[in-house]
Amino acid sequence: MLAATFGLTLLIQTSELAFYAVKIVGAGYLIWLGIKALRARRLFSVASAQQQSLQTIFSTGFLSAALNPKPGLFVLAFVPQFVNPSLGSVSLQMMGYGVWFAVLTAIGFSLMGIFSAQLSGWLQNKPKLVAGLNIGAGVTFVASGLAVAFMKQR
Repeated sequence: MLAATFGLTLLIQTSELAFYAVKIVGAGYLIWLGIKALRARRLFSVASAQQQSLQTIFSTGFLSAALNPKPGLFVLAFVPQFVNPSLGSVSLQMMGYGVWFAVLTAIGFSLMGIFSAQLSGWLQNKPKLVAGLNIGAGVTFVASGLAVAFMKQR
């Protein structure tokens, strides 16, 4: 998010070529994620996982999040479409949206962790719903990629 806010945002605002390059890469990435999810139809699974210590779970989750470029690419592809230079500082808007994205992600993942056992048990009896959720996720990624692809530079 910091890279998007301080470096790439300024470059995108001042260079039409950079804007279109980032837009095409971002849109392509989102569409690719969507197609991958649609083809695999297992973006998430309700199968049981092995029990692990809290330290192992935390360190695995932290390292996965810290070293994973996908959230950053997602933010770079998705967040700039909501920034409006006429509303003030682009950097502050990007940081605000980035913080909002991080908070919503943390809340969502926390709720998933808290209710995962109950939700998994409930979803195991609803394979059509699981398939629909996986398809819905893929369609959402593709639609987001198309929205980014048709976005105009402001």
